[in-house]
Amino acid sequence: MALSPTSNQTPEQKKAAQDDVLMREIDDAVRQDQYSEFLARYGKPLLAALIVFIVGLGLYLLWWQPRQQGAMEQRSETIVSALDQLQAGNLDTASSTLAELADGDSDSAAIAALLQAGIALQRDRPDEAVEIYARLAADEGISSEIRDLATIREVAATFDTREPAEVIARLQPLAVPGNPYFGSAGELVALAYLEQGKRTEAGTLFGEIAKNEEVPESLRFRARQMAGLLGVDAIEDVDEVLEDIVVDEDAAAPAR
Repeated sequence: MALSPTSNQTPEQKKAAQDDVLMREIDDAVRQDQYSEFLARYGKPLLAALIVFIVGLGLYLLWWQPRQQGAMEQRSETIVSALDQLQAGNLDTASSTLAELADGDSDSAAIAALLQAGIALQRDRPDEAVEIYARLAADEGISSEIRDLATIREVAATFDTREPAEVIARLQPLAVPGNPYFGSAGELVALAYLEQGKRTEAGTLFGEIAKNEEVPESLRFRARQMAGLLGVDAIEDVDEVLEDIVVDEDAAAPAR
């Protein structure tokens, strides 16, 4: 991604930057193909990462904050046990463990239902998962944070079958800085803008996500890449980004 020409650049550097801007305009169609290839290759991993992130965030916001200690500790142990089983791939055991929370307070039962929906997705039962998400999203008896989380999951699971305008209408209220789900909701809204051909709006939103320090770094990195493909400079500190890239490459390198 080229940087904008500045007054301290040499004439050669300025010309190179101007040429790069021109190439961006000429290669719009090529970059759109790159975007399509990016989604085709990484769509499923991104969805899996989204599931892990928003469920983890939901648990943090709604479960681990100090609340009624007695029964809450028992319910938290049940949730942790179910998560351990999920991580081990024991879906049946995890589902049975979560069923113990079905008669708990409304929020604990709702969190268990969110995880049950995630199990349904892993079992390739998207209709079952979407039904759970839709029910929770419409349940006025649970906290607004859980309803918002369920709304995002419902839209994410049905993104390919929804009209972009509907995705934007459902998630735009959550896709604002300061909202705990800004990154997740904003990413889906930005993708919906792209479906509508609104590259400027999409690039701007990806740029906002990339620059928001409250958004997880993995999501910021994806948003930074998408913003760059759309011609938006989402890098505020080049040195910091380069350091992050080096760290990521070192972590991914095989041990010798």
